[in-house]
Amino acid sequence: MAPIPGSGLAKGLAVTLRTMTKRTVTAQYPDVQPELPPRSRGVIGLFEENCTVCMLCARECPDWCIYIDSHKETVPAAAPGGRERSRNVLDRFAIDFALCMYCGICIEVCPFDALFWSPEFEYAETDILELTHERDKLRDWMWTVPEPPALDPGAEEPKELAAARKTAEKLKAQQQAEEAEQAEQAGTPQGQTDQQTQQPEEPGQEGQE
Repeated sequence: MAPIPGSGLAKGLAVTLRTMTKRTVTAQYPDVQPELPPRSRGVIGLFEENCTVCMLCARECPDWCIYIDSHKETVPAAAPGGRERSRNVLDRFAIDFALCMYCGICIEVCPFDALFWSPEFEYAETDILELTHERDKLRDWMWTVPEPPALDPGAEEPKELAAARKTAEKLKAQQQAEEAEQAEQAGTPQGQTDQQTQQPEEPGQEGQE
């Protein structure tokens, strides 16, 4: 049977009439902020106090978009007769997000937890040079880093926490043993101690005298 001329147009108009009175389903950004998962990769924050200028992040970055400058500083000896030591002082830490591909390698290889993911993604710029974030701006992103999620109830205890707990229990047991020993010594009467130190007389010794 041949289609009726104009039937396709009529079906389209019918769909339009049915949906034009309903509320929209699609959330339009930026009117509605998207609900991002907790581990979203938006921007990288720098916790400068943990950075030791080991350069691992800059060396492992496949895009070479991390720029670090530093200088050495001599730290005086902590005690008389000790040796002076030198440490690296961070002068510049910058990330060029125009080159970054958000692989997260820099965060994974950092041994001192100085880099973190932030879910913030609204940092578009009209000038590409503004996408190079210096350490002051990277430090500000740390305020947007969410707290780490809670561990699964069935997950293993981290090795660091297990070692710290065992050490604390050992020290507590040692302290309790010392306190018990001190209490035992303090609670023993002096006369009882002297009596224990004297030699007991043999039976019949008084009669012989």
